Amino acid sequence: MQLIDIILHLDQHLVNWVQFFGPYIYLILFLIIFAETGLVVTPFLPGDSLLFAVGALTVFDGALDLTTILVLLTAAAIIGDGVNYHIGKYLGPKVFEGNSRFFKKEHLVQTEAFYQKWGAFTIVAARFAPIVRTFAPFIAGIGSMHYKKFLSYNVLGAIAWVFSFVLAGHYFGNLPLIKTNFHIVIFAVIFISILPMLIPWVKSKYKKT
Repeated sequence: MQLIDIILHLDQHLVNWVQFFGPYIYLILFLIIFAETGLVVTPFLPGDSLLFAVGALTVFDGALDLTTILVLLTAAAIIGDGVNYHIGKYLGPKVFEGNSRFFKKEHLVQTEAFYQKWGAFTIVAARFAPIVRTFAPFIAGIGSMHYKKFLSYNVLGAIAWVFSFVLAGHYFGNLPLIKTNFHIVIFAVIFISILPMLIPWVKSKYKKT
């Protein structure tokens, strides 16, 4: 419940974090984005909603610098996917053996479905789908996608993902209507983000009935 509260009220929590951590908030944000994209065990961390909220905070009394945020978090996303790729390459499916609470096989299946639809472009498309974006580079490593090819999609996807959400928050996050209903906007961002996974799931359930 505490995690849900943090995600839905990211604007309030971020203001408190900036005041408490000062310039170290940049390192914390870097580590969150890196972990969400780079570590298979942390797909639950906020990604889309955090980027949007951070973008909104770049307008708030200069609490965060927009250029620094764009460069730093794009780098975090690129490095995170790169680490995840190599984890998949060297550890492979071994981490999914047994019934682990951290390595969910259903997440693996969801990501493989993405690859069937999008091919190598999954590395870009998955950036906009929570959970799947954490497992996409891992699967790319398992499948031995050529690293130069992976890297090009990785960089493209990171730039598209970070810039789109941060700039959306920067330009729209502080509009009076959005600011007073920020938790609803964050919920909408999360809902829109899971649609790429939700729609195929609903279709599969409909076919079975």
